[in-house]
Amino acid sequence: MHRAPGTSVRLRLTLSYAGFLVLAGGLLLAVVWVFLLRYVPEVIRSAQGVPGPDAGVGRPAEFVPNRSDLQRAFVPKAAAMLALLLALGLLGGWLLAGRMLAPLTRITQATRLAADGSLSHRVRLPGRRDEFRELADSFDAMLARLEGHLAEQQRFAANASHELRTPLAITQTLLEVARHDPPRDPGELLDRLHAVNARAIDLTEALLVLSRADQGAFTREPVDLSLLVEEATETLLPLAEARGVTIDSCADLTPVVGSPTLLLQLTTNLLHNAIVHNVPEHGTVRVTTAVGPGTAVLTVENTGDVLTPELVATLPEPFQRGTDRIRTDHAGVGLGLAIVSSITRVHGGSLDIVPRPAGGLRITVQLPTQPPRAAA
Repeated sequence: MHRAPGTSVRLRLTLSYAGFLVLAGGLLLAVVWVFLLRYVPEVIRSAQGVPGPDAGVGRPAEFVPNRSDLQRAFVPKAAAMLALLLALGLLGGWLLAGRMLAPLTRITQATRLAADGSLSHRVRLPGRRDEFRELADSFDAMLARLEGHLAEQQRFAANASHELRTPLAITQTLLEVARHDPPRDPGELLDRLHAVNARAIDLTEALLVLSRADQGAFTREPVDLSLLVEEATETLLPLAEARGVTIDSCADLTPVVGSPTLLLQLTTNLLHNAIVHNVPEHGTVRVTTAVGPGTAVLTVENTGDVLTPELVATLPEPFQRGTDRIRTDHAGVGLGLAIVSSITRVHGGSLDIVPRPAGGLRITVQLPTQPPRAAA
């Protein structure tokens, strides 16, 4: 935004300090002047030989100043004192204002560097906590969040490009093979193209859901998590039966406030992840909902491979999969838990993923029963 140049804050503070000092000095001199006038008459009459206390003894005349004498003696010195106070106020105010505004100068420099794209710079203002230190610390925290968010966006864009390039490259290869081998069975080619295209569509839809969840642009309304668990279970029951996984659901009435569509996506992703990443045979998935103090809790536990805490910590990141988690036809696109994490975050909740000692995961989602104040 273009602004016309104005007076610097340092100059305004200097003038304020000097003006206050001169005003205080003027008031003090005015009080002294009024106090002296009470004891100095306007005209003094003196005479020679005024009788003293002893009879017959005269005393010489004494000089007593009147108001005119007092004015001639007091006013020039008072004016000189005010001029001295003005000079001291300007000099001292300029130095004090510069010292007080020095932290603001460092913050301004850091702001300009951030505006130029240098998000790695920090103010790191030394000293004890005061208003300037709190401002600098808040600015450093904001830069750290922006830097992390930018790095996450760049990493996400690179991963998304890589994931989208894979089905496109496969499609191109299949078309090239069909072009150079016309007698090849077209049915097999169409089936493979259909599978690759379906995967590309799933990935695109997952990216759209993740983008919508990150923006937080949705209408909040009362939702019962237990009904969402029942709907997700019915939808994924054929997949669970095909993979030999038993779903055990214990869903009590669990009211929350949020987006029914996004919360259903969250529940479905958790259940799908628990079914797909399970033991080959006789696997189990347990889904429970409960109400705590001001929170609704959704817990999904599943059997599966033994995972390390270090590996589990990376699972909510986009396109992150365990090294021992084999991609199959139902393995997803690597965005399931990333979408869960994003939906949980925009609803003001928390996501906790811990490995089970016997194998598998225990995923707990805590959502507030009331909408966040910012959203309300």
